[in-house]
Amino acid sequence: MLSMVYIRENPYKSDLIRVQNAFSRLNVRRLTIKRLLTGAIALPLLILLILKGSLFLFGCFIMLLSFVGLTEFYQMALPERKPEGLLAAFLGSLLLAPLPPDHMRLAFTLAILVILFALFALFRIKDIKRSAADLGLFLMGILYVPLLLNHLLLLRWEPYGTQWVFLLLVIVMAGDTAAFYVGSALGKRKLYPIVSPNKSVEGALGGLAGSTAGAFIARVTFFPELSVTDCIVTALLVGGLGQLGDLFESLLKRSFGVKDSGVIIPGHGGMLDRLDSILFAAPAAFYYTYFIFMRR
Repeated sequence: MLSMVYIRENPYKSDLIRVQNAFSRLNVRRLTIKRLLTGAIALPLLILLILKGSLFLFGCFIMLLSFVGLTEFYQMALPERKPEGLLAAFLGSLLLAPLPPDHMRLAFTLAILVILFALFALFRIKDIKRSAADLGLFLMGILYVPLLLNHLLLLRWEPYGTQWVFLLLVIVMAGDTAAFYVGSALGKRKLYPIVSPNKSVEGALGGLAGSTAGAFIARVTFFPELSVTDCIVTALLVGGLGQLGDLFESLLKRSFGVKDSGVIIPGHGGMLDRLDSILFAAPAAFYYTYFIFMRR
């Protein structure tokens, strides 16, 4: 009798699986269309800004990205502290003032921010048992978004800065695109299901391959000063850390109980959902440039 019941129910299970797979493919297509439309509008503007914009204008743009990303972080982490979150996002974005690199200015700004956030925790108590945790989240936002994003400005100030910024973006975008399509088509083994159930080992390897291809395309098209070793090392280092940055933001979102950091970018979610890879990749690109590329 049990086997008869199983035989009768099995076709319905198969139909359900087919319907689920059809909806999954439809969602992938819709997401792809949204991403392509967004990219078709945003990418030319970004290229124009990097190529033609001054260092000051580029710095202002990075400050704006930092403010939006930091606002999203505080909305996820501390939704009950919106006024303080907006003020903290504004103050934190000042770390990215479009001025020449200055370690004293950076240390001074960080010291002021730590003291201000400590005073927030001291004089705007909502739940004294959460005060230390809230202070930690305020400081975490500063360390995570503007401090890491500051390396994009440092990279832009370096010789060949424009080329390095483009190379960083090519490596990250090529890796992200390759990981998405390889994972969708060939993904079998879960990469880190507790953090990001949809990511696969195959997608991660495809992403590294895409990053490597992007680095060599950059060498041929606009950055001939790169050696073959530079292409391989930067692709694996920057591309690998970019993927880890994506996973880390997924960890944050799961911890905070949200699906996306925001809705500001159609097809991509929030600003942090677009910056997550760059936040980890930018320091790697800058320090490779500073300690290796420019010392040859």
